[in-house]
Amino acid sequence: MKGLVCLLLLLETFVFVEGGLNENDISQQLSSGDRRQNPPQTDTEASTEFPDIYATLRELTATVTEQKEINRALETRLRDAEQAAEQQTISLEELEKKTDETLSQVEELRQENRDREIAFSASLMESGNGYVGPFTTDITLTYKNVYTNIGNAYNPITGVFTAPLKGAYMFRFSLYGYGPTPLKADIVKNGKRVAIADVDQPQKALHSSNGVVLILEVGDAVYMRLHSGHRIYDNSQNNHCTFSGFLLFPL
Repeated sequence: MKGLVCLLLLLETFVFVEGGLNENDISQQLSSGDRRQNPPQTDTEASTEFPDIYATLRELTATVTEQKEINRALETRLRDAEQAAEQQTISLEELEKKTDETLSQVEELRQENRDREIAFSASLMESGNGYVGPFTTDITLTYKNVYTNIGNAYNPITGVFTAPLKGAYMFRFSLYGYGPTPLKADIVKNGKRVAIADVDQPQKALHSSNGVVLILEVGDAVYMRLHSGHRIYDNSQNNHCTFSGFLLFPL
């Protein structure tokens, strides 16, 4: 396009020269042609064709500032979320630790309760029936038919209960026999009589019982002793003669 304009200007120059135009006229013609090709622009046209670069920069600056604020807000939220997650992790670890401690305490309490679970009950005859006694000396009765022996503190072979824990213990015993031989037995702690049960009549059934609460140290022995010259009777169906004991509470 520019080449065509230049060609036209040259043609016009040639024509005017041929018509007797001087050099000044030629310059004026060239200037006139240049003005026709590039007419002067008004301020409005220049402003329209070339936007205000400062306004654009201001808009870009505002956009960048806004984006920075958004980024800072996102970073703050992320940091808060990380702190919250870390706090939750710490809380979870503390909870797990407390749970482990609680389970350990529960297990200790269970073990302690198992150690406190002490009780036994037994009768004289495992099978059949018959008399025990009379003897010329006192003997320890062995209750061989064991119903309960929690804690294994009672020995059915020796008839002796041995305290595994210091505490208050309750003991009960019952005796049965027939006259005219008298019935007499007592409960013994470490070789010393504590309580007695006896019956003496010429005929028919004899029956007696007793009970006592004893404070025992660890290793104290409690058992039943039949007096010399006396006898008791039992059978495995009715179990008249029994010996029982249990821990009331530790001390």
